[in-house]
Amino acid sequence: MAPEQRKKMLILMINMFIAVGSFGIIIPILPAYLASIGEGGMAAGLMIAIFAGAQLVMSPVAGKWADQYGRRIMIILGLAGLTLSMFVFYAFDSIWMLYFSRVIGGVGAALLIPALFAYVADITTMDQRAKGNSFISAAMSLGIVIGPGIGGFLADFGLKMPLLVSALVSLAATIFSIMVLKESKEKDSKLAPEVNPDPMMKMLAQSVSKPYFIPLVITLVMSFGLMAYESVLGLFVDNQFGATPQEIAIMITATGIISVIVQLFVVDRIVRTLGEGKVLNIFIGVAALGFFLSLFASSYVFFFVITLIIFLATSILRPVINTLISKLAGNEQGFAMGMNNAYMSIGNVLGPTLAGILYDVNISYPFVLGLVVLSFTITLSMTWQNRQRKRLVQVEAK
Repeated sequence: MAPEQRKKMLILMINMFIAVGSFGIIIPILPAYLASIGEGGMAAGLMIAIFAGAQLVMSPVAGKWADQYGRRIMIILGLAGLTLSMFVFYAFDSIWMLYFSRVIGGVGAALLIPALFAYVADITTMDQRAKGNSFISAAMSLGIVIGPGIGGFLADFGLKMPLLVSALVSLAATIFSIMVLKESKEKDSKLAPEVNPDPMMKMLAQSVSKPYFIPLVITLVMSFGLMAYESVLGLFVDNQFGATPQEIAIMITATGIISVIVQLFVVDRIVRTLGEGKVLNIFIGVAALGFFLSLFASSYVFFFVITLIIFLATSILRPVINTLISKLAGNEQGFAMGMNNAYMSIGNVLGPTLAGILYDVNISYPFVLGLVVLSFTITLSMTWQNRQRKRLVQVEAK
């Protein structure tokens, strides 16, 4: 990449890292904080569901806005929304205000994430797209890893200290973006702004006819499987192997670090060697293998290795799918990335919900569900790619 590209990419990575990390900071103190205001597990679950639900509802509209009004303003508004969310979370002890803060945060994330990936599409060539998306995904993974660690350290200074620091850091990111981030989208008279964005359900219906619909479905399934896995991970190793909170934390941190390393240094090379299609099929298969092996895990160490395999696969799949969607989106990058975010949010809502229900029936059922869904996805991906190749042959023949 050229120096100017690297500078812009660094700014985007910082924004993604802070956006994800600022929420991750509060994760270690959330159970104790909720207990201090007389709330428990149901409230913790609703925190996740409300955030993902707000993100889901807003994402399609936010994606269109990124195409209509530009990436920069959406990124700034998204960061501002996340900042306001954290200040509300810090300032109030009412559970209803905390839920309200999660709505604001979900809207902020919906504005931010599609605009970030659309910005990457604007400043990269087709050949650079996978590398650019992998950098943003790596920043996301790094925020997931570092945020909770910082939150655990800050909790020693008071239960609410991580909330305040998170809000201030997010505010700094907003001001930073206002000062240094420039618009990436060139004005195009052919893409006139629409006065009234379509409702979410209509946009979801429109996405079915898009050339990137199947990659959107794969995004949903991957998010579904990963969030289903993550939501029962701690419960499973505690129930089966008597794992301590420290051992669970080590597992999450190690898998996060592996994800960052892979996204920074491996994804681009693999894609250049094999192409997006083959990488997609191979690593959906690897993730499915991980879910299958989970059914036979006999020790904490064995399950740790399986978890590394699953997170390795998903850390490669995420930027590859983003790249596929981006390449097929043409001039509607914002809409496409908004739909990508919407489908991801659907998976983030459904995965933990169904996994929790199945876990109460049998602790192995969430892994069976993931295996079945991913096996279906491999078939779907291969069928879609075969159709794409046939269409290309027909076009070339003409």
